[in-house]
Amino acid sequence: MPRFAANVTMLFTEVPMLARPDLAREAGFDGVEVLFPYDHPARDWQAALAGMPLALINTHPGDWAAGDRGHAAVPGAEDTFRASFQRAADLAALLGAGRIHVMAGVARGEQAEATYRENLAWAAEQAPDTTITIEPLNSDDMPGYFLNDFDQAARIIDDLALPNLGIQFDLWHAARIHGDADAVWARHKARVNHVQIAGFPSRNEPGGGGFDLTGLCAELDRSAYPGWVSAEYLPARATVHGLMWLQALKGRARLIGA
Repeated sequence: MPRFAANVTMLFTEVPMLARPDLAREAGFDGVEVLFPYDHPARDWQAALAGMPLALINTHPGDWAAGDRGHAAVPGAEDTFRASFQRAADLAALLGAGRIHVMAGVARGEQAEATYRENLAWAAEQAPDTTITIEPLNSDDMPGYFLNDFDQAARIIDDLALPNLGIQFDLWHAARIHGDADAVWARHKARVNHVQIAGFPSRNEPGGGGFDLTGLCAELDRSAYPGWVSAEYLPARATVHGLMWLQALKGRARLIGA
């Protein structure tokens, strides 16, 4: 059965950040992920997690209010990226996070891609035991973001051929970018090392949009997928009142595996 993680940046926002892992545990999640865990000391996160697995963190985006969305593909920002990646790798090691999502940043053109490739190769070499993910983000939610197409991500991954680099498959972004998330999954599932789910078209609780989550979980189970299925969505009401999808998927996964 796949392991389910709660993205505590977006879920359980009814309570302060460091109280959210406890709520995720009580709700039946197997772990958590957090986009940017940099506002609290590592020791506070360790206490908050209390043994709850941390699936993934992002590299620091920079000054979000000023428009920064990471630096991996930004020409001239190589030193900034490498410092942010090392910071993420150090924190991931302290907290036991097995995956780091490398944020590409706002950039375009051939030089941006060359910078991105060089930085990804460098990062993979620096943290060979850490799984590195890259995630295409749709242009409506993230204008100007360099990595905005799953086929683009696949081409870069195939060319670099790094054993610890893969695609972060976010159902919401796949549907927004390409229209048919099933087709994106079929083309790129062999490259995927992290899965995120949400409802479509509202980005609320998972379900809808014609994507078969039960089938996805069964396929992951059959393939002995070693990663996580993370809930990254905007709850339509208090998070705890909208978790029927989790109970249903876990129940069906147990039946399939029986």
